[in-house]
Amino acid sequence: MKFFIKNTGENIVNVMRKIGYYFQTENQFIRPLERSGFPRFHLYISEKDDKLIFNLHLDQKRPIYKGTPAHSGEYEGKVVETEAERIKQIL
Repeated sequence: MKFFIKNTGENIVNVMRKIGYYFQTENQFIRPLERSGFPRFHLYISEKDDKLIFNLHLDQKRPIYKGTPAHSGEYEGKVVETEAERIKQIL
């Protein structure tokens, strides 16, 4: 699910910490829902003009085959929509 929020100029890593996400790699952040690490929300973030572009999905389980990025991801649905709304409310 892709959505936009006005960029306040604050450091992106600090913004993501504020909403409970952990830095994973460049412009990728995660928020695990269980101690095992999965399922977890996976968020890609980028900047364009005066907007932050959020691309959110839910990873249901870790990749099955080593070295492949394929996973059981949900890009739509009630859980993803609720998380997007939570982020918008905080920011």
